[in-house]
Amino acid sequence: MPRFAANLSFLYNEFPFLERFAAAAADGFAGVEFLFPYACSAPEIAQALRHAGLQQVLFNAPPGGTDLATMATAWDRGERGMACLPGREVEFRSGITEALRYAEVLQCARIHVMAGLVPEGADVAALHACYVRNLRWATEQAAKKGCSLLIEPINPRDMPGYFLRHQAQAHGVVAEVGAANLQVQMDLYHCQVTEGDVATKLRQYVPTGAVGHIQIASVPQRQEPDGGELHYPYLLSLLDSLEYAGWVGCEYRPRGGAAPGATTAGLGWRQLAPR
Repeated sequence: MPRFAANLSFLYNEFPFLERFAAAAADGFAGVEFLFPYACSAPEIAQALRHAGLQQVLFNAPPGGTDLATMATAWDRGERGMACLPGREVEFRSGITEALRYAEVLQCARIHVMAGLVPEGADVAALHACYVRNLRWATEQAAKKGCSLLIEPINPRDMPGYFLRHQAQAHGVVAEVGAANLQVQMDLYHCQVTEGDVATKLRQYVPTGAVGHIQIASVPQRQEPDGGELHYPYLLSLLDSLEYAGWVGCEYRPRGGAAPGATTAGLGWRQLAPR
């Protein structure tokens, strides 16, 4: 049976952020992930993890910003990563350094590094070269801390202009960087919206060991994984048959939104997962 991690940026939004950890633990989750921790201190989050008995399995490096304050607000300013953007190398390195500091305190072994949005008229080859160069530096720093970095293809409907869109593109970058601690974060929602043929791609990529994390949501609504275009009982059974040993992040928006109890009420889909 896959190990499910609650994404606390999407789930339990009726609670303040630091109270979501206890809510996830009460619903039986053993691991959690979230997008960005930088509005809270690392010790605060570590304390919430300890009190709830949870494992932090993934979070994102800052999508922008030169210090903790600007890193915490970068997403709201429209930043979507810096790794592929020439001229922002110093800012990128500051973000990776901060993310690794959080990872050490949170005892988290995986960090998602966002590529960034393609500027209008940009030379895509130059962006690719910058991306590879930055990831080589970042994986060297992460290796010193025992961390793996992940890159994730994101669909152009949800994030127009994002540099990394396709599974093959991501796996090609991983091969080119050539670092053992660089893997692909395979979000099945994004994969279905962009490419489809999700089961075939799981069979193609999971056995290589290059898939370090998987995320799930229904398509097209990005809600609980119990309807829509993807049949998750089949896909989760397939992951078991492929001997996928990583975490499966629940990165979806509850149908009930932020109403009290909405996340908990929508967890019936877990009964359909293979055991």
